[in-house]
Amino acid sequence: MSVQPGWYVDPADTETRRYWDGEGWLGAPIPVDATPPDGPPPPEPPPAPVGPTEPATSATRDAVTAAPGWPPQQGPPPGYGPQQGPPPGHGPQQGHGPGWGPQTGPPGWGPQTGPPGWGPQTSHPGWPGRPPEPRPHGHRLAGYGRRLAARVIDFGLVFALNVVVNGWFVWRWAQEWAPYWQEVFRRAARGDTSAEGLPLPSEQSNSLLVAILLIATALWLAYEVPAMAAGGQTVGKRMMRIRAVPIAADQPLGIRRALSRWSTLGLPTLLWYCAGLGLVLQLVDALSPLFDHPLRMALHDKRAQTVVVEVPSRPESAPSNDSNQPPGDTP
Repeated sequence: MSVQPGWYVDPADTETRRYWDGEGWLGAPIPVDATPPDGPPPPEPPPAPVGPTEPATSATRDAVTAAPGWPPQQGPPPGYGPQQGPPPGHGPQQGHGPGWGPQTGPPGWGPQTGPPGWGPQTSHPGWPGRPPEPRPHGHRLAGYGRRLAARVIDFGLVFALNVVVNGWFVWRWAQEWAPYWQEVFRRAARGDTSAEGLPLPSEQSNSLLVAILLIATALWLAYEVPAMAAGGQTVGKRMMRIRAVPIAADQPLGIRRALSRWSTLGLPTLLWYCAGLGLVLQLVDALSPLFDHPLRMALHDKRAQTVVVEVPSRPESAPSNDSNQPPGDTP
């Protein structure tokens, strides 16, 4: 996932900000609490060339004695060896110090195509083993536990609707199968495992099952799609303070995207008729966010290009559209 250019907190020094141009860090850092300028920093002057006959020790000694507050003949601060220049932003030299070479970052970072940990490099001191979690449109990604709780609440409400609307059809279907299962249990109690002579349900049981699945799917569609299209939240998501948003922009999903998102998870209900195949597909979809990184997208999210984020506790904590404000803590 590409990171937009802008001013971000420097992962190597969280007390400063630097400008990220989409490919690497650009310019000198500024204090983290300072208001960043609009656009990239001005170009830095190239480092002054060192004469071929001037010894390296002399250049190091001159740079040390020229720094304000450093007594004559005193070495650089601890941690800066004789081959390393002063930290970025210290002293009159704004380019890379001696010994940094053609790198665009501190020694040891190597060539980069994105923020540390976003490309081939996957770790950094302070980011153990993985990069920072992305924040789509400035929001935290919703955790799997909150998403599961929201889905359970929604299923409970849809089940209640089915009890009211679909109850008679379920009762008639159960009556068709009742003699069969009663005889099976009687034979099992006697130790008889034969299937000969069992009372089979009539052909009406198949029609009842199809009607039950069609009504259940229609109720789920009517419950979820309009609510998701308008605000990205069902009752369950609103209670758990999460919502679905498009990856492209922080805006309502709309009917088309909400229908595409629901159909991946809801339409397999019709396949429950086929030996429970639809239930297996829905289970795979429900578990898929556990194995998707870094955006935790389920299969229905991938189809609709949506992500599920947390809703801020207070309106004022929502991200601002002011271009003068820092775009975030990390790129």
